[in-house]
Amino acid sequence: MFTANISNEMLERLLHIPEPWYVDRADFNLEIKQLDVYVKARKRALFACSDCGAENQPVIGIADKDRTWRHLNFFEYPCYIHAELPKTHCGKCNRMMRVNVPWALDKPKHYFTLHFDALIMTLAKDMPMNAVARLVDEHDTRLWRILHYYVDHAMSTQDLSYVTKISTDETSAKRGHNYITIFMDPEKKNVICVTVGRDSSTWDVCKARLEAQGGEATKVTELCMDISPAFMKGAAENFPDAAITFDKFHVIQAANEAVDEVRRREQKSCEMLKDTRYIWLKNEENLTPAQKEKLDKLKDCELDSAKAYRMRWCLQKIYQYPAAIAPAVLQDWIGWGLRCRLEPMVNIAKMLQKHYDGVVRWFTSKLTNGLLEGVNSLFQAAKRKARGYRSDKNIIALVYLLAGKLNFSLKP
Repeated sequence: MFTANISNEMLERLLHIPEPWYVDRADFNLEIKQLDVYVKARKRALFACSDCGAENQPVIGIADKDRTWRHLNFFEYPCYIHAELPKTHCGKCNRMMRVNVPWALDKPKHYFTLHFDALIMTLAKDMPMNAVARLVDEHDTRLWRILHYYVDHAMSTQDLSYVTKISTDETSAKRGHNYITIFMDPEKKNVICVTVGRDSSTWDVCKARLEAQGGEATKVTELCMDISPAFMKGAAENFPDAAITFDKFHVIQAANEAVDEVRRREQKSCEMLKDTRYIWLKNEENLTPAQKEKLDKLKDCELDSAKAYRMRWCLQKIYQYPAAIAPAVLQDWIGWGLRCRLEPMVNIAKMLQKHYDGVVRWFTSKLTNGLLEGVNSLFQAAKRKARGYRSDKNIIALVYLLAGKLNFSLKP
């Protein structure tokens, strides 16, 4: 071990150690490749009370003789700050309190400086936590505590009083039937609530979080969702005054699934449909030249699959019609669907007929879940890189980190 030649004053500036704290000494151990910086408070220094904040309270002793925090690496070497923590007796609240240090949070089981916290929060946005843990040589449980503290703190201070529209969708959280439901403000494009499950009770959680952060359920005028009985039930119970828009992408997705069902049934007796699944499901502009050529040969023939494809194409085009005539055109399409004698397409027509008001509401609200699909993609990519997460709490915190647009202020 040897004492570093760099001056203590320079270290104070590099490590952002403010008065009345000062660097007493710094030791670099070449064998373990570690820098240890020892910080003390000046004699007769006055501190603010850690409880009530009253200024200029005198020190009456030492509360902790050796507290240690991991700081950012000094070059490639781990750096640790050590300090004795004084205690004060507050003349205002009449309590003895340990002094808070300015370089770290004052909370149990927190072993890092604010700058190290900031590094972890930045890395966690783009890397799985187990990879971050390997990079900084720390146990990932400690790093998850950092993430949870700042996410929870930012959520508790978030203002949701402005929210008047909500879009929602579920996404797979783990293998099997494990889901989370994400609620988003489509105007500010940020996630406002994440909860486990995909039943009607998820709306209870959304409403509770909204009102806990200054929002009002009565101010919410528009909701966007897929055609889910559970979602409709939860929305009606918690936001009865809001108009519901059924996401157009889910409508077209359901129609695509119906087209595919028609193809699968017909393929058993029609050799021409072999290896044609994707040409019926993609938009023409997304087909390869070979797929486009094959579609051109098939789409105008008398195959049931071609008929179902034309019906799906027409339904998709209705969303490009002006709002003044689109509802009437949709009514015509529903009539066509009910008469078409293709069971999967008949079921789509029945679904649109049953939920007609919510489907045509799109022409007024223009709300979709497109942003949520993007958030889902970010989350699923992070989940694949991490090969899963150990708890729902970690999953929810990650979604807020990626898409909550929270204010992660580095303050205790």
